[in-house]
Amino acid sequence: MRRKVPSNAALMAFEAAARHGSFARAAEELSLTEGAISRQIGRLEEFLGVTLFQRVGNRVRLAPSGARYALQVREILDRLERDSLYLMGQPVDGASIEIAALPTFASRWLIPRLKRYKDRQPHITVHIAERMEPFVLAGSGFDAAIHFEHPAWAGMHRHLLLEEILVPVCSPALLDTAPGTALDGLPLLHRRQNPDAWQDYAQAAGIALANPAVGPRYDLHGMLIEAALAGLGVALVPRLYIEAELRQGRLLAPWPDGNTISKQFCLVLPEPIALSAPPLQSFASWLLEEAQAAMP
Repeated sequence: MRRKVPSNAALMAFEAAARHGSFARAAEELSLTEGAISRQIGRLEEFLGVTLFQRVGNRVRLAPSGARYALQVREILDRLERDSLYLMGQPVDGASIEIAALPTFASRWLIPRLKRYKDRQPHITVHIAERMEPFVLAGSGFDAAIHFEHPAWAGMHRHLLLEEILVPVCSPALLDTAPGTALDGLPLLHRRQNPDAWQDYAQAAGIALANPAVGPRYDLHGMLIEAALAGLGVALVPRLYIEAELRQGRLLAPWPDGNTISKQFCLVLPEPIALSAPPLQSFASWLLEEAQAAMP
């Protein structure tokens, strides 16, 4: 069945005219005449059976239906342009994979190790985008996801990577201003998506905290780490993100780990590794090796 889709020329003329609110300015942008823009939009209106512009004398104004359609067309054209530029930028003799990952995991654990994968597979490009919440992998444009173990991934093929063990850390300067290493009384830093983390940690560790919910909140673990480094308070963050800072003494962890409130990172694939495309097979196998090597 033939698709009922308007011509690209008509859509581009309409989107430019809608954005500028002027046929003349749309014609200037697209290197056409104003009459050509008017004819393209007329054909589009005829094709749709809908009036997109209200014409008053020599002036035009988007009709309500035209305003809604303009937003949809602009989004589609933008996406088509991005996808086209992406394909144009692909190496002729190479391959690429698209990975969705938790942002702090990507920046603090995955990306620092990617050079080892690049050395092994120089012709495979790994594109990484952040995704905070689980999503439907099929049809998303991603080849795989690196996320927490979650019921939303049911039906997908999951491979456990690492355990997220939370540990309280702070800068040495913060402890210099406080007597001993008593956690209660120190400013606590919170992750917005896990507001009960300090209360859960205190109960599991047997530490009394008078006000476990008090303190500034941040969206990402990466923000919490930077706040702790700046001396703003004690952050409850995954140990695997701060190994370098602990070795360098830039952060201290004199309190017990929160082993009982840990979560699992996993690699999520739409099909078994053995049935995946060769570039994804290669990346998945390498990632599992790296995770195994990083385990204590």
